[in-house]
Amino acid sequence: MSQLSNPSLLLMRNEEELHADQVLVINANRDGFLSQLKQLNPNGDVHAFSYNIADHQAAEQYSGVLSSVDHSLPAIDDLDLIIYFYPKSKPEAMMMLDNIRAIATSKTRLLVVGHNKGGVKSVEKQLKPHAELFCKLDSAKHCVLYEFSELHLLTEFDIKHYKTEFTVTVGDLEFSAISLPGVFNHGKLDVGTKLLLENIEVPYKGSVLDFGCGAGLIATFMGSKQAALKLHCLDVNALALYATEQTLQLNGLSGELILSDGLNNVPGQYNLLISNPPFHTGIATDYGIADRFLSDSRQFLKSKGKIQIVANNFLKYPPILEQQFGTYTTLAKNTKFTVYQAEKN
Repeated sequence: MSQLSNPSLLLMRNEEELHADQVLVINANRDGFLSQLKQLNPNGDVHAFSYNIADHQAAEQYSGVLSSVDHSLPAIDDLDLIIYFYPKSKPEAMMMLDNIRAIATSKTRLLVVGHNKGGVKSVEKQLKPHAELFCKLDSAKHCVLYEFSELHLLTEFDIKHYKTEFTVTVGDLEFSAISLPGVFNHGKLDVGTKLLLENIEVPYKGSVLDFGCGAGLIATFMGSKQAALKLHCLDVNALALYATEQTLQLNGLSGELILSDGLNNVPGQYNLLISNPPFHTGIATDYGIADRFLSDSRQFLKSKGKIQIVANNFLKYPPILEQQFGTYTTLAKNTKFTVYQAEKN
């Protein structure tokens, strides 16, 4: 069994607080906590939820844990206890706390746990006005555990209320996009993606996979330039796919949405893989996603298919591209980012 993370250890140290008939765990770490929680509640129902399909697939491995992945929480009757692992994004937490108050009952206890570094202390300010009872239960190993009860309930939760619309300008093309809290670079076009889009030739036809699509900015740019392209948009996060769907619709485009951890759930091959590959997971930096994407990419390209990516200059992608494709070209470079292209022979 993998080592429990510090937030999970803090929860287990307060195991008398974890007994419940119906418990929902949001954003559980992939560390065996769900399994231990189920052992504490052999006759209770343990539900797990994440926006992230990799978290969901990890949770499904545990016997007796009912897991779901979506952009909004499932309705679960008579929830006694909700355990929320606080995320890195404060706006995402605000949205989730509203969602929690829409599915909780007057009897639901809410435990919020997280790293000091990850901003968990913000939850005091965010939730105190919406709960009658609040206390700091415990703190250790740079983590804090809070309890809230008698929450002020909301009659419904509609994710549409949390959308942000913004304008994207690349060269002579301007379009509107929709984003949500917790989606990569919420509310603006990031400089890396801008450099990528300014320096590629958009193919006039064929199928394109926007890997790690975020709010769908790359796919929308491609589809707006060339209407004949078949757009496929992949992300590990259900919020991102919802944002992408909204952005495409707003611009009169459509695409196939793929919720997938890396290229695991990808059907078929493409003429172009394009990406600003993600390399952050939680508080720590994680290059594994991008490395796996580059290492696996060749098999998902048709003959003469291309891969185009933008990356921070410090990331060591050239050796992987050389290993996979033999050679690559640098389309653009500035002080921070490089745009690479490689072709499958």
